Amino acid sequence: MNGESHSLAVSRAVMALRVTLGIFLLQWGSEKFLEPGINVAIWGHFYGLAVSHAVGYVFGAIEIAIAVCMFLGIFRTPAYGAALALHAVSVAVSWRQLVDPWGDPSNHLFIAGIPVLGALLALFLLRNWDRPAVSGSPNAG
Repeated sequence: MNGESHSLAVSRAVMALRVTLGIFLLQWGSEKFLEPGINVAIWGHFYGLAVSHAVGYVFGAIEIAIAVCMFLGIFRTPAYGAALALHAVSVAVSWRQLVDPWGDPSNHLFIAGIPVLGALLALFLLRNWDRPAVSGSPNAG
C-alpha cells in the first residue's frame, strides 16, 4: 500500500469512527429530550445528584451539538475531546457494574462502554487524519 492509499484508508477508518460514535452520542443526547425521566433517574443513581429535567435538556443539547460536529468532522479537538471526557465519566461512575457484570442481570451490558471509550480515544488521537465532511469547514484539530 503506497502512502496516498494508506492515508485514504486511515481517513476512511477515522470517518467510520466519527460517524458511528456520533450516532451513539446522538442517541444519548436525544434521549434526554424524549425520555427526560430516565436522565433524572440516571443522575440520581450513578452520580448521587437530584437534577431537574432542564439540566438534562442542557446536557442533551450539548451532546447533540457534539454529535453534529462529529458527523461533519468539524471542531475536532474540542468536540472529540468533549465526547471522550463525557463518556469517560459515564464509564467511571458505572465501575460497580463493570467489576460485577453478573451481579444484576443487566450489568453485563455495561462492558460495551469500554470499547466505546477505546474508540473515542482512538478518534481523538487520530483527529488530525480526519477529513471534514464539509469543504472549508472549521478545523481545530
